[in-house]
Amino acid sequence: MAEKVFKVTSESGIHARPATILVQTASKFNSDIHLEYNGKTVNLKSIMGVMSLGIPKGAEIKITVEGADAAEAMAALTETLSKEGLAQ
Repeated sequence: MAEKVFKVTSESGIHARPATILVQTASKFNSDIHLEYNGKTVNLKSIMGVMSLGIPKGAEIKITVEGADAAEAMAALTETLSKEGLAQ
């Protein structure tokens, strides 16, 4: 299991476009991947779940990955968040 906390740096937070990119990245892996914000946890492979959180700039989010490819999934998600300028 891997988990990591990120701070959202994107001016518009995590809205539809970045949420879609994160869901697409998460969906490449077999592991269970969850996103936690403000006491709520959703499946990071669900666009509706991610959108329902309404994550603004400056928010702290936690990604938890559990499964055989957890390390690879976390690395890919970390790279995506950084490369897209969403969080660090």
